[in-house]
Amino acid sequence: MLPNTIKNAIQEEVEEKISDVQTLHGGDINQAAKVVVESDKKYFLKWNMDAPPRMFQVEAKGLNLLADTNTNFQIPAVILENEHFLLLSLISEGGGKKDSSFNFGKDLAILHRATHEAFGLDHDNYIGRLPQSNTPHSNWLDFFTLERIEPQIKMGVEAGTLNRTVLRAAEGMYKKLGSIFPSEDPALLHGDLWSGNFMFTKSGNASIYDPAVYYGHREMDLAMTRLFGGFSANFYEGYNEEYPLEDGFDSRVTLYNLYPILVHANLFGGSYCRQAESIIHSYS
Repeated sequence: MLPNTIKNAIQEEVEEKISDVQTLHGGDINQAAKVVVESDKKYFLKWNMDAPPRMFQVEAKGLNLLADTNTNFQIPAVILENEHFLLLSLISEGGGKKDSSFNFGKDLAILHRATHEAFGLDHDNYIGRLPQSNTPHSNWLDFFTLERIEPQIKMGVEAGTLNRTVLRAAEGMYKKLGSIFPSEDPALLHGDLWSGNFMFTKSGNASIYDPAVYYGHREMDLAMTRLFGGFSANFYEGYNEEYPLEDGFDSRVTLYNLYPILVHANLFGGSYCRQAESIIHSYS
């Protein structure tokens, strides 16, 4: 049931009474609903009365960053946000058209052309419900090591979900990373780009949402699209036509995906822990 404090805040913002709240399913962190007001305008709402500090505010910032780029992505517009909820414009799913996947790839490549002076961001955010540090670094190797991999390994070891042997193995891995990553400028990333965080709209364009944005190595986004599947060959063709990947990308995918696998290990445990340990030891 929608808390009255949220209901009242929405009605004050949109200057209309809420006529219907339809529960939506699919997320494992927040509650979600389609909110309909008296004029029949519809919004997407997600809320969590126990949300981590500023979780919805930094998600709103991320959506605005994605929207402020020269792409055809349909990004949900931020209507209202506070500590406990995020109200967005409602975008309807459409199933896509013949060239939708190809154009999705091209638009992601255009997004990745948006660059910055450093790897990171001017604020921290979240990946799922876990804190994500975005302290800026001048080079990708330091950022990947210090802001992505080390914090997740430390979290897992302290919680007992990762074996302590990964600490020494990780030190060996870090020494090898400098020769692996191709040199690239920081790119604006979605940051959590799996098949559950995009859809095709009625126009045929892709909508991307639930971001964990930062300026990073563009291959991070591409690697994550491989982690759980759901992206067609046309998607990668469109990307490479617009912004070709450096040679050897396939050999780097597993290393990039160590980060989301560690995140899943810390969120869900189980086989993700053994998978993360295996990757770390393979590079040590």
